[in-house]
Amino acid sequence: MSRLASVALAHVVAAILLTTAAASAADWPRFRGPGGLGIGESAVPLEWSDEKNLLWKTPLPGPGSSSPVIHGDDVFVTCYSGYGVPGERGGEPAKLARHLLCIDRQTGAEKWRRDVPGDLPEDAYEGFLTEHGYASSTPVVDADAVYAFFGKSGVIAFDRAGKELWRVGVGKESSNRRWGSAASLIRHGDLVIVNAAEESQSIRGLDHRTGREVWKAEAAALELAYGTPAIARLADGREELVVAVPSEVWGLDPATGKIRWYASHSLTGNISPSVIVDGDVIYVFGGFRSAGSLAVRAGGSGDVTKSHVLWTSKASSYVATPLLHEGHLYWIDDRGQAFCSNAATGEQVYRSRVAEITGGGRPVYASPVLSDGRLIVATRWGGTLILPAKPDYGVLGCNKFAGDESDFSGTPAIADSRLYLRSGRFLYCVGESRP
Repeated sequence: MSRLASVALAHVVAAILLTTAAASAADWPRFRGPGGLGIGESAVPLEWSDEKNLLWKTPLPGPGSSSPVIHGDDVFVTCYSGYGVPGERGGEPAKLARHLLCIDRQTGAEKWRRDVPGDLPEDAYEGFLTEHGYASSTPVVDADAVYAFFGKSGVIAFDRAGKELWRVGVGKESSNRRWGSAASLIRHGDLVIVNAAEESQSIRGLDHRTGREVWKAEAAALELAYGTPAIARLADGREELVVAVPSEVWGLDPATGKIRWYASHSLTGNISPSVIVDGDVIYVFGGFRSAGSLAVRAGGSGDVTKSHVLWTSKASSYVATPLLHEGHLYWIDDRGQAFCSNAATGEQVYRSRVAEITGGGRPVYASPVLSDGRLIVATRWGGTLILPAKPDYGVLGCNKFAGDESDFSGTPAIADSRLYLRSGRFLYCVGESRP
């Protein structure tokens, strides 16, 4: 436990640098940014509205729950249209289309857009799928290409000018819930890694240049595993691909997909949050109705439940991925409650209902991001909250855009002192306004 409490900040910095060697500090190339940590390298304004610190907003051709990603002068975002659009009656699955947009980072102008017709059959727009829709997986981008995951329509790579490079199907199955796709892609080494649990109960490593399948790890236990995998780095220099599934967390060889170790846990049902990695420590959250959380030390072989599980706790997040900062884990759950836990012990520091959150149902899906010691959390209908990243609960502010009543389910992106927010209607860029 004491080792956990004294994990050096250098581990975090090294993870960011190694994972995003092709990206600058001003980029946000994947879900939750560099290293999947949710940490912005620059300060963004704490107040904004339609009249204040809004640099530009760009209309989108449809809704989505994915996050914007940023590389160089480009911002990329996905959405969908034609079927299952909130507020539109009826619709036919055959009209479903996904869209990938490339937006100029400075002006908000659309550089190019690629439309991808749905490759049927697709899950029906009903049940939990109505909560997030058909564009929930965040793309990943590097200096040469942007890679988008469109569920049963496959993984598609485009060069930075919008030319399609390759397209690969990863399955057309459905889980027993038929909730649609949610996991996001990551880039590692020469691979694009996709959690295709929903489509084929598999995780696959694809060659980023050609889309060729390098490896495929299949297991029935992947059903209802919606999180994005992460890379853990051990003290001896080895790397492990880590993913949480119902009742277990796995460490795989990222070069081959072969399992090295697993640890059992009590989180059953769907696992929606992504794993959080700090050096060789893995934090796992999720399970039906916030079943719990745990910390696991990576490494080992076979069943490491007794030797590598560091703590377990009943505190958990059902959808959002918590943020780790200075020894504490922070999140707001889908019921509108703010949490803080001690990362060394799992002990709950605070739990408080957020009075500022409005809207029924599940009011928060987005994961928190960090800027200059503050947490930024987009609520679905009640604005974007600013909280101190400290083990003392408080709300510093809540910012809204008037007239946009669509949901804000995507996790924000931070790059070069600007905040990028997506709703069901617009992509917003927030930055310090100058006269």
